[in-house]
Amino acid sequence: MNREIAWRLFAGEYNDSNLEAGGGGERAPTYVVTPLGARVNRLFVVGVLTDVENVGTDGQPMWRARISDPTGTFHVYAGQYQPEAAAKLAKIKPPAFAAVMGKSRTYSPDQAKGTVYTSIRPEMVKVVDENVRDYWILEACRSLKQRLAAMREVQGMDPLTKDALVALGYPEEAAEGIVSAVEHYGKADLARYGSLLAEALRYLLPEHRAFAPEEPPPAARATKAVSKEKAREPGEDVEEKVLALIGELDKDGKGAPWDALLASAAKGGVRKEILEEAVNELLDKGLVYEPVLGRMKKI
Repeated sequence: MNREIAWRLFAGEYNDSNLEAGGGGERAPTYVVTPLGARVNRLFVVGVLTDVENVGTDGQPMWRARISDPTGTFHVYAGQYQPEAAAKLAKIKPPAFAAVMGKSRTYSPDQAKGTVYTSIRPEMVKVVDENVRDYWILEACRSLKQRLAAMREVQGMDPLTKDALVALGYPEEAAEGIVSAVEHYGKADLARYGSLLAEALRYLLPEHRAFAPEEPPPAARATKAVSKEKAREPGEDVEEKVLALIGELDKDGKGAPWDALLASAAKGGVRKEILEEAVNELLDKGLVYEPVLGRMKKI
């Protein structure tokens, strides 16, 4: 049997998936099919490991880890059948940049409700550096861009068949994934995934956000004046201010208390709703995490 490719896939797309395909024979691979048609048996993900917890027992541990990328969070589970990965997770002290290679998995706690959760069963876990994480983001962006382009091309096809896609030059595996995705999910929300791609690229290329809200690009200044309310929308300057506050208020190493962060931000002219948006942006970027409820800590 050929070894399945390891997809570079963002959590934002993977966690939207609820279709499992394949698995017809004893050794036949199973796939998680994403809304954009990726047939995922294995993944390679890189992000910030923000949390590791033994959700099993001391005698039979099951390690659960969370790895964040710019679009969301992957959930990783390793137990007795993944001894090397489990041992590695047990030794990593969050936060840390980590790479995980593993198999795709879905879980439905209530078949009647139809809720499906995705996870990764790791084959390999490795601590990496920020450069590896950034390169992975670039590769995941390239992969997402290809699937977006394919979905845009096929949306007008009627009927949409695997043979028709192969005739257009799509590989059989890609054609099968696209057809399965359209049949199961319907018309994909390309605007959402386009925004996801843009956000990931902006994370890699901060110069795309070089203009602060108070100083919009020349074209914007030429067309209309920016209102005071607009100038207070969260941007890089607000995020940097909030990030600095989190560091200053983390006096005991356990994270900055939310109440203290809220009070300090208010003194600096940052409203509660703006603070919450800025913190959410920092969480999504993997720059901060929540070690315990009500405390924020810098990575």
